[in-house]
Amino acid sequence: KTFLACLLVLSVSVEVSNAACYVEPLKPVNPGDEIKGCYDSKGELHEFDSQWKTEDCYECSCSREGIDCCTIYSTPVGYDKEKCVSIFNKETCTYEVVEKNDHSKTCPVYEMVG
Repeated sequence: KTFLACLLVLSVSVEVSNAACYVEPLKPVNPGDEIKGCYDSKGELHEFDSQWKTEDCYECSCSREGIDCCTIYSTPVGYDKEKCVSIFNKETCTYEVVEKNDHSKTCPVYEMVG
């Protein structure tokens, strides 16, 4: 039982560590300007200590060090790739794994990362 508990903790730790993240340092709009928050890729200003979700399914936060963003979805990697295909739904930020020949039938997924 101890061994199984250790495996469970390890598998959760690996999944958490595989998230795709990036950090953008703060920069003023014009050289010499005071930095009043974080500007995202669309040029929208976010206040310090705020959080938001992007249309690319990243959750971002603004701090005085910069913008930190990480994916909010997991990517299926352990499934029958000959029989099945993974389809990303940008509205829900999730993958669905379905049979290639019949998208109404889901396939079992044994491993996810992210």
